[in-house]
Amino acid sequence: MTLIVFEDEAVEQLYPITIGRAAYAVTCGSYRLIDWLKRLDQPLRSVVRPHLAEIQKLDFPEFHPAATADKPVLLVNARVVPSASAFQTLRRMLDDGVAGVIRCDETIAAAMLPSGAPTPTSNLTVEQLPDYFNYAGIPSLPPLDARLPLLEFPHDVVRHNLKILAENLEHRLAVGTFREIADGVFAADGATLGQHVVSETRKGPIVLDQNASIGPYCYLSGPAYIGPSARIIEHSAIKDAVSLGHTTKIGGEVEASVVEPYTNKQHHGFLGHSYLGSWINLGAGTCNSDLKNTYGEVKMDYHGERVSSGMQFLGCIMGDYAKSAINTGIFTGKTIGTCSMVYGFVTTNVPSFVNYARLFGQVTELPPEVMIATQQRMFVRRNVTQRPCDAQLIHDMYELTRDERQLAGEPLSL
Repeated sequence: MTLIVFEDEAVEQLYPITIGRAAYAVTCGSYRLIDWLKRLDQPLRSVVRPHLAEIQKLDFPEFHPAATADKPVLLVNARVVPSASAFQTLRRMLDDGVAGVIRCDETIAAAMLPSGAPTPTSNLTVEQLPDYFNYAGIPSLPPLDARLPLLEFPHDVVRHNLKILAENLEHRLAVGTFREIADGVFAADGATLGQHVVSETRKGPIVLDQNASIGPYCYLSGPAYIGPSARIIEHSAIKDAVSLGHTTKIGGEVEASVVEPYTNKQHHGFLGHSYLGSWINLGAGTCNSDLKNTYGEVKMDYHGERVSSGMQFLGCIMGDYAKSAINTGIFTGKTIGTCSMVYGFVTTNVPSFVNYARLFGQVTELPPEVMIATQQRMFVRRNVTQRPCDAQLIHDMYELTRDERQLAGEPLSL
């Protein structure tokens, strides 16, 4: 059996989240899809965008791109929501071995190829996938009676995190080694809980992974996941479906949000119903709005297209390496591109690679060389070595987002 996870053309709809990471590496509900796929214990292959190939090779050695696919083959869309129920569905597909396809609307979420179907070559590209699907006979496969929701737009990460975090944490507790250190609060080895912490776990558990630390006088409301070596600053409030990646530093008030590894929100300020990528730093006093003054549904603007979120509470989406100055205010439902720096009030979407001080009449382009130097300084602070592929990724992301800066309608000074 070979399991092949593939990115499709719709992965670009998830920008800025997926500019610098494969869709299977997006955290939602404390897990990434790749975490669940590894638990299936099958040889893994992938189809990803070419600029991520070297990063994948170094960071995800579990993939064997040159290996010949063994029959049968299970194909999994990289945008599948990484839930415990999705894992069980994929497990049943493997155990049953019945040829068929699971669709989300009209999109292939997963497919078990029949015996004799042509297997994908090791150099299959995202652009070639539709032709391969037709060649392999996937359109004529019978539908399987199962659901596998997909991440279609960036706000879906926030929406699904609210739905699946409690379920995922129960699974994490069932398979991991945790001790209950307070009612509904579970800690792995090395995790610590400060004095005078108040916890509320009626809606779900609070899970502290290895070496996570909670400062004194904090308020924790589950479900919540505090990743390995994450640090919660004293007097913080972490509540109602928060998922923090490893090596994050978090302070102030955080509600119903996903924060990827190595990101800092260390000082006071509110973050609600939002997604933060990796290597982000929010200055002291940075706050976002997650509710319109009309209390109506938040509509998002993606590449000039208005998209209904179906959510009354929805904050901001920030790409990797973004930064905010002190006392920055981010309006409801805004996206901030990768490698951008924002100041003052953020009243519009922010393209990638810009200095955004629209309040002061200044929006300027940020050269990739500046961000590469910044990346190197950030990495040193966390004892991370900057590799050639990390610097190259900055260049690749700059080129991939060139149209954002041209179409943003801002008076860029180049």
